Amino acid sequence: MQKISELAKRTRLLILDVDGVLTDGRIYITASGEEFKAFNTLDGHGLKMLQSTGVQLAIITGRAAPSVAHRARGLGIDHYYEGVHDKRTAFAELLAKTGIAAEDCAYIGDDVIDLPVMSRVGLAVAVPDAPSFVRQHAHFVTGNRGGRGAVRELCELIMQAQDNYDRVMASYLA
Repeated sequence: MQKISELAKRTRLLILDVDGVLTDGRIYITASGEEFKAFNTLDGHGLKMLQSTGVQLAIITGRAAPSVAHRARGLGIDHYYEGVHDKRTAFAELLAKTGIAAEDCAYIGDDVIDLPVMSRVGLAVAVPDAPSFVRQHAHFVTGNRGGRGAVRELCELIMQAQDNYDRVMASYLA
């Protein structure tokens, strides 16, 4: 088994699930049907830092929610797939669109719907509150929970493996 840092070093595209990864998995719905989600700002800034190193970002989510589309636009995520029931199809489309090989992708998910993509990427990541079956199929399980810094942790892991972390951090001290 390759070391996680070796797998992360290859990452050119990070693909994210939303509910349970970028959020804590809870969905708030008002009486009028409006949906609310809470996003972690540390995760968001981690994604921006990772983007600055040249790693592309994508979201593939099973739900369609205006709040997620808004968050993706705010983070500058160019590749956004919502309402996807078979994530394999969106993943194949994403690979064709970007020209990036599956082994040069990382994916972070939290449930069985994520396994078809997790089983095809070079670095499969799960959050610790994912079901054990999902965690068993991950190369790496974050220490932080979904919506609580798991994405930031992964971004920093990738930057460290690619020898970009110190440079990115130094830019905040200049």
